[in-house]
Amino acid sequence: MHTLADLRAGKLAGIKRLELACGLTEFPEEIFSLGDTLEMLDLSGNALTELPADLHRLKHLNILFCSNNPFTRLPEGIGQCPQLQVVGFKACRIQDVPARSLPPQLRALILTDNCIESLPDELGNCHALQKLMMAGNRLQHLPKTLVNCERLELLRIAANNIHQLPEWLLNMPALAWLACAGNPLSSAPTDTPIHPIAWQDLQLEQVLGQGASGVIQQALWFCDDVAPQPVAVKLYKGAVTSDGSPLNEMAACIAAGNHANLITVEGQIHGHPHETDGLVMQLISPTFMNLAGPPSLQTCTRDQYGDTRFTPSVILRIAAGVAAAAAHLHAHGITHGDLYGHNILWNERGDCLLGDFGAASFYPDAQTGLALERLEVRAFGILLGELIERCDGMKALQIALLTALQAQCIQANVAQRPSFLEVEQQLAAISDA
Repeated sequence: MHTLADLRAGKLAGIKRLELACGLTEFPEEIFSLGDTLEMLDLSGNALTELPADLHRLKHLNILFCSNNPFTRLPEGIGQCPQLQVVGFKACRIQDVPARSLPPQLRALILTDNCIESLPDELGNCHALQKLMMAGNRLQHLPKTLVNCERLELLRIAANNIHQLPEWLLNMPALAWLACAGNPLSSAPTDTPIHPIAWQDLQLEQVLGQGASGVIQQALWFCDDVAPQPVAVKLYKGAVTSDGSPLNEMAACIAAGNHANLITVEGQIHGHPHETDGLVMQLISPTFMNLAGPPSLQTCTRDQYGDTRFTPSVILRIAAGVAAAAAHLHAHGITHGDLYGHNILWNERGDCLLGDFGAASFYPDAQTGLALERLEVRAFGILLGELIERCDGMKALQIALLTALQAQCIQANVAQRPSFLEVEQQLAAISDA
């Protein structure tokens, strides 16, 4: 984090990234002195309501974050920035998104947790758009012109007021990650059996991890007269995340049921002193690790694998496990919404677990469900391509067959993509080839 004093003293000359969070009520003019070098500007956590109309003087500005400021309107100055690709205004008070506020090179627009009721038709002119994050707003529909954004891959419209997913949306050629829970489309099943676990029977231990939707801790579960059982406890937060509502996530975890490639839910917490919602889950062996890191601002919608390489048997086993888990979810009317390497745990044998249901949604109806499955098959195809690229020593025939399957999964014609059951069957045949 930088300081306003250092900026005004000229100590930040030549920097490419600037972060200021110091109660700003006005845009500091001194930022323009960085116009020849500044590429990323983060003014989140201030008290700003406007940005200057001549923001385009920052001619190399590529990334702009202004979250947690009391903006009521997306500033129009943004739209004149020639190199601006990533725009993030989360948790502001934005009601209006003017057409003039959309920069020509826009790749990612993040307006989660605002008060937006509609988006301008001109959004369809943003042909480079790959990621649109609109969870936690008041949208009743999407502009039909969005169909022109043929590169759009990730769409978050959970926790809005959308009554129907339009057919054109479900046929967008690149769309692979869609979160739409918390809209009046469908509701979570209320009859899924779940074991109640008393809060007093849990002894919390160290924190294992935490994210936007909640905190996961290791715990001991004292159940009946048996020895205490090591488990993981996830306590959910109430706030809207970039994917949607944490309570929708919890409902999807419960409705998913048991599967060898999903993390087992042991039960739902009852009697928390603050009435916090939570689940008790299987404690994962420390031999499991994340398959990939999440996308960066530069990769936008693509995971990061570093130097990781895989053997043929491992990628075939991972691919088969993920496809089986996804087939199981869709058979239960659930789309995962975030089928990515960074949400998969794996070990050196290729055993894997698909986790993080933060973007999961329930089918509105069976027909829409068929389309939602084919969208998610594209996400699987992208994952499969990433695994193939990082595999050493695979037989030529298997590479050819896997590459052909991957091409089927990511093809632009959504209706012609295979189902997850068909993907499973093809993977089994490839393993035997």
